Amino acid sequence: MKKATMMIEGMHCASCASHVEKSLTKMGGVKNIRVNVLMKKGYADCEDQVTETDIKQAVKKAGYTATQITFEKA
Repeated sequence: MKKATMMIEGMHCASCASHVEKSLTKMGGVKNIRVNVLMKKGYADCEDQVTETDIKQAVKKAGYTATQITFEKA
């Protein structure tokens, strides 16, 4: 398990954050997703096989852009 932190561009409200959370949940291998719209950041616990590209694609499907994705071992 690893912890992911990401910047998310394009969010303006709680509904935006909800869309990102739902999209990340659907991709699988991601748990405990938290998105802070004011800080424009997202946090998640990810299985080891989840990559930066996976996260970027899931956030893009929600209509936003994920940048500065970092992983730390949990």
